[in-house]
Amino acid sequence: MAGWEPVFAFALLGVVFVGLVLDFAPDVLLISGVVICGVTGIISPKEAFQGFANEGMLTVAALYIVAAALRETGALSIVGRLLLGRVHTERGVLGRMGVMVTSSSAFLNNTPIVAMFLPVITDWCKNNKVSPSRLLLPLSYLSILGGICTLIGTSTNLVVAGLMSEKFKQDPQRFALLAPPGLFELSPVGIPLAIVGVVYLLTLGRRLLPNREGTQDSLQENPREYLVNMRVEAGCRLIGKSVEKAGLRHLPGLFLVEISRGVQLITPVAPDQILQEGDILTFTGAVETIVDLHRIAGLELIRDSELDPKVIARRETMLAEAVVSNRSPVLGKTIRDSDFRALYNAAVIAVHRGETRLKGRVGDMVLHGGDTLLLQAGPHFVRAHRNNPDFYLVRGVEDSHPFRHDKAVAAIGVLGVLIFLMGTEVVPIVIAAFLAAGLMVALGCISLADARKSLDIPTLACIGASFGFGEALVKAGCVDIVADTFIRPIIHSSPMILMAGVYIITVIITELLTNNAAAALMFPFAVEFASTMGVSPRPLCMTVMFAASIGFVSPMGYQTHLMVFSPGGYRLSDFVRVGLPLHILLFPIAMWLIPWWWAF
Repeated sequence: MAGWEPVFAFALLGVVFVGLVLDFAPDVLLISGVVICGVTGIISPKEAFQGFANEGMLTVAALYIVAAALRETGALSIVGRLLLGRVHTERGVLGRMGVMVTSSSAFLNNTPIVAMFLPVITDWCKNNKVSPSRLLLPLSYLSILGGICTLIGTSTNLVVAGLMSEKFKQDPQRFALLAPPGLFELSPVGIPLAIVGVVYLLTLGRRLLPNREGTQDSLQENPREYLVNMRVEAGCRLIGKSVEKAGLRHLPGLFLVEISRGVQLITPVAPDQILQEGDILTFTGAVETIVDLHRIAGLELIRDSELDPKVIARRETMLAEAVVSNRSPVLGKTIRDSDFRALYNAAVIAVHRGETRLKGRVGDMVLHGGDTLLLQAGPHFVRAHRNNPDFYLVRGVEDSHPFRHDKAVAAIGVLGVLIFLMGTEVVPIVIAAFLAAGLMVALGCISLADARKSLDIPTLACIGASFGFGEALVKAGCVDIVADTFIRPIIHSSPMILMAGVYIITVIITELLTNNAAAALMFPFAVEFASTMGVSPRPLCMTVMFAASIGFVSPMGYQTHLMVFSPGGYRLSDFVRVGLPLHILLFPIAMWLIPWWWAF
């Protein structure tokens, strides 16, 4: 295609990048770009939206449900404790990620690795008052670095291997040097590159990472704090642990005031104080962090009355806040005398009045108009009482329902099945992901409603639209223009210069389109250039494989970047600042190792 289309497509690409720099919503930008390309006729409607049926995008969608189920059952908390242990420093977590994420991604596709680790890392950030922006971009980068170590580490490697296999089958004699690579053939080059990348992220790269507003800042925006009491029940994992080792000194926005043990009152609470069954722990803090306590198995909220133990089943409860109106029938009465539980099918956990958090036994507190109540209620409390004149305001506390701890073993079992299926490729990855998501719902690890809520629509929209936008750049002739401009002039130079040119152009296409698109587009050029120059095509094909798998500068180049973009609060400039030095660092190493291992 020639004429106005390439100019228009390049201009549109520039607008999208400017929009990302100015912090516009990436999903809106990409979908708008695809729609404009469809309206102008550069691509057909089918080509515009084919990305939304892409296996990669669908795999990510299914994995969101799997990750949500692991979170709902508390399995991710268990995994997080096992993986991150007692690490409380950003550098320590980065070090563990460097080992775990990179090694895992070498044998599993990097997309599910990021999907599984993302909530674990986010929870650690919340509990340790670290902005997610400090760790989520390294999570994406490390998954990419691990993916280049083996043939099955990333779909890009498999794309190039498939193209090599097709050429080899067409003419085994002519393309004898394009026999499909083995599982570990990439390792002598990929592992050194990965090691250098990990060291970079632990040193210079860590200093270049942004520090966006984190959990600790958002908690400070809500000044309302409560005083709550929680009992350590039999079987709780905290029994026998010190307050420090139990992690009760590191919850953001929360403070352990005292421990009641029979007639003994322990205050102030020392870090080495050992927790026992039956202890009543008194906390003061913001409602968002009380949710964290509510989700620890065996740590039970003490409600307004202990006379009725058959309160709403714990799994079916949620936390809610309600502001008492001046027309409420409970005004001037104690919570116990008002029969609050019978009236509203909810138990009062704590009361906040003006700038003060009320102390003492909750059941003895006299309610006033304007009091804010923290409630443990049924799942439909907010909907049932949203317009009740007894309250000025009723709102649910986000993600406050307890974990389904009894389903944790089942969820971990499903995760094991998923890893086995992905590692052995008994079935396609997308089928394995949907099978795991379906099993999570069928086994009760997550409800169907929560499964729907777990889908990150903006991120999925970004991924789906990126395929259509990349197809538009191809159809407009932008890729051919880049290849003709930068590659063909050096076609008769030395093989090393040609290899460097192929590497750089492949990286550029990866950053502008996607990794798989770059691999598919540049592979024919690499074979043609090698044939013209009379050298082995294998080093150039491997150059395409590595360069297409390494995308650090643009969030559009890799699905994992799009997955962490919004949760980390990133901007395009963050990717450029951290990713460009990594590109510059890896380039000369790749140029030295590739021809050393695959001779021309």
